Amino acid sequence: MSDFLGPDFLLDTATARQLFHEVAAGLPIIDYHSHLQQGEIAARKRFSSIAELWLAGDHYKWRLMRSAGIDEALVTGAAPDEDKFKAFCSVLPLAAGNPIHHWSHLELRRLFGIDLTINAANAPAIWKAANARLAEMDCWSLLDQARVEVACTTDDPADDLAQHAELANSALKTRVLPAYRPDQAMRCNKPEFIAYLQKLGGTAGVRITTFETLVEALAARVRFFHSQGGRISDHAIDAALPAGPVGPAQCEALFAKRFAGGQLTEAELGAYQRGLLHALGRVYAEHDWAMCLHIGAQRNNNRRRLDQFGPDTGYDSIADFSSSAGLAALLDDLDAEDRLPKTLLFNLNPAMSEVLSTLIGAFQDGATAGKLQYGPAWWFNDHKDGNLRQLQTLAAHGVLGTSVGMVTDSRSFASYPRHEYFRRLLCRQLGQWVEAGEYPDDGAGLAQIVRGVCYDNAKQYFGL
Repeated sequence: MSDFLGPDFLLDTATARQLFHEVAAGLPIIDYHSHLQQGEIAARKRFSSIAELWLAGDHYKWRLMRSAGIDEALVTGAAPDEDKFKAFCSVLPLAAGNPIHHWSHLELRRLFGIDLTINAANAPAIWKAANARLAEMDCWSLLDQARVEVACTTDDPADDLAQHAELANSALKTRVLPAYRPDQAMRCNKPEFIAYLQKLGGTAGVRITTFETLVEALAARVRFFHSQGGRISDHAIDAALPAGPVGPAQCEALFAKRFAGGQLTEAELGAYQRGLLHALGRVYAEHDWAMCLHIGAQRNNNRRRLDQFGPDTGYDSIADFSSSAGLAALLDDLDAEDRLPKTLLFNLNPAMSEVLSTLIGAFQDGATAGKLQYGPAWWFNDHKDGNLRQLQTLAAHGVLGTSVGMVTDSRSFASYPRHEYFRRLLCRQLGQWVEAGEYPDDGAGLAQIVRGVCYDNAKQYFGL
């Protein structure tokens, strides 16, 4: 008989069940990459309804609804929240195999204690019961209920981090730390780039007119972030990095071209980004930071919808450009200088999985366990099969037990049951190896892997 989302959901062996229930389930969460808004946390944001909690800003669910033929008025438009929620509930039963189906039911059960199946018939009852529970909650209680020990936000270098300072002195149990995301400095072809340089320079106390002064300003902000608890940088690599050398003179020439009002070609943009990553990688190494590289997103494919709704609204996809040679050259340049920081490679294109999971092994130095990480299943890979493939690929080419585990990569305070989802899949994979005779039935060794991947490794790796 089916036991949908029962206690042993995804746990198909006795070993998996033991590992999850006795080891993984009770561990706190370290979410080292999210898009939670520090301002909302500082204000102890409350939610008017489950529609606001679930649907506002969630481009995963927006894509799902659009694909099922839901009118945009019920997705991002002006329709009442209850109507949007009912529209989502009507679509979810069609999404068999989509992780949103599992995640939404897990959230409903773990956050609200509601075990109803999400569908059109149950939507009114879920709406009423969830909203009644939500009226007693705020974002702090959601973080506390999920046992989130650390949550890293995503912050621009020019941010004053005042709300982080406020949170550090508050009664919130979760440590909310900034993560350094210099996308606006990386994406120099954007129309707002020149204005951003003025903003960044004003914050850093540096007049930015050259590539050298840009790096100087960004380095100053790294020092400030470090003083506020920051230990992680985050970069989106949306262009192919060149394999050939990129020296200081070339970086200055590319910056000067853009600063004078010109646009860089795709090849020049890749060279500029590699040069900037090299300069910043040296700064990160100096502060013992981790450098997270998110590779392989093709963003804003739909120009009409970008004009209507802006970025991050569900019109992105997986890119097929190759970054292996340029990425290897970047890592090699930093390693040759003994300035290679701890680095995580987040891979969006499954075709690059074996490439990147083997590349990390070329730059391990024996000083830090898993100094280079093949990052967790991310965005379009964050589903059952994607998580299992990530674990299998890392295990085949590296040391699974050194992984720093998964992240939500989410804007939603309701998303933390995704950690449970990942932990169940980790235990499932280990259990299958034991049952198949491919790994010994060594309770202590298995528990060490589970504790490490789910919690211990991230805490140690990021210095949290």
